[in-house]
Amino acid sequence: MIIRYSREEMVKNWSDENRFKIWFDIELFALEAMESIGSVESGTSKIIKEKSKDIVFNVNRINEIERETHHDVIAFLTHLSEIVGSKNARFIHQGMTSSDILDTCLSVQLSKAADLLINDLDVLLKNLKDKAYEFKLTPTIGRSHGIHAEPTTFGLKMAQAYAEFERAKERLIFAKKDISTCALSGSVGTFANIDPRVEEYVAKKLGLNYEPISTQVIPRDRHAMFFSTLGVIAGSLERLATEIRHLQRTEVGEVSEFFSKGQKGSSSMPHKRNPVLTENITGLSRIVRGMVNPALENIALWHERDISHSSVERVIGPDSTITLDFAINRLSNVIEKLVVYPDKMLTNINSLGGLIYSQRILLELTQKGISREESYALVQKNAAEAWDGDKTFKDLIMNDIDIKKVLKEEELTKLFSLNYHLSFVETIFERVFNGNN
Repeated sequence: MIIRYSREEMVKNWSDENRFKIWFDIELFALEAMESIGSVESGTSKIIKEKSKDIVFNVNRINEIERETHHDVIAFLTHLSEIVGSKNARFIHQGMTSSDILDTCLSVQLSKAADLLINDLDVLLKNLKDKAYEFKLTPTIGRSHGIHAEPTTFGLKMAQAYAEFERAKERLIFAKKDISTCALSGSVGTFANIDPRVEEYVAKKLGLNYEPISTQVIPRDRHAMFFSTLGVIAGSLERLATEIRHLQRTEVGEVSEFFSKGQKGSSSMPHKRNPVLTENITGLSRIVRGMVNPALENIALWHERDISHSSVERVIGPDSTITLDFAINRLSNVIEKLVVYPDKMLTNINSLGGLIYSQRILLELTQKGISREESYALVQKNAAEAWDGDKTFKDLIMNDIDIKKVLKEEELTKLFSLNYHLSFVETIFERVFNGNN
């Protein structure tokens, strides 16, 4: 991923230096386990650990060897042998195959990436909760199909997003657990040349579970689940980003991204204040979702293993997590600094002259004994005239002879009540936040 959309800690997780450090840890832990069960000479791991103390692997040297061997793990092992000496290195990688190292390392990196993303979601959840409570009873118009529907509150919009990202966090926690597996089972997963106790030991040292049954690789349904979860989170990011973009449109003007001093909105139009951050989040979310299908296609490998998944994961592993990490962080900042315009929200609510209260009148007519069909026709007739004419819906309703036959003026007036639609805001907040504010 390009530096523009990257954050340091997530990038470090995917660096060559970190990858080789994890490879070394796997090899060293495996060696310790083999010593403990007597399959290699005692003291070997101690010698290697001492010789490689404070080691920083020479990435350039490993790449140089790989250009000759065309095999990254062999290049690494050759370089490690140069560091610790061939005599000491003779037991390293004993009974193991490259995928034991590659897959277990990928599990460590994906697990770490999940931790970083979970932390990102925690920050976003906090900012959404703060905004939800700040604007809990701030009326705004709800829209369906982009058209005014009935009143809601801006706090409820933020609470809905909170609940969605809380689900996202729960899914990611499960996906992390599912992907956090270690496989050191040898060439076709039969443990023919390596004791299963070695796998169990390494898994424990790395904070992973051991894979119940592998072939030469960890089954790719685990990875597909992980990347699919990232894709769903990206979809939620875009949903909220799109909401903010719509609300910032000139014709709506209910919220806007924070516009800092010195910021420029357009190279040609000095007046512009564009929702560039949420547009950026929208684009980045598309990238993350675009990496889900290749992960799904990686499930079907030939027999015990082929290499078709490898190139895919070398791209989507770093790129999807780095991109999502950046996008979540950006949305957190947008929410924290979001500028909200309650007066414009109220103006928009009132802009249709009471049309948004049509359902209340419909329901009240049915309560007075009028059939639903006739009630609907009475209300829609006035609504159509309000849409197409100069009179407000409220005035038309208040002067409709047929409606006035069953509803008194004071009864009709009460039906045009904004507060009525906010009656259960507190109940919804209790459901979302469990009563904790």
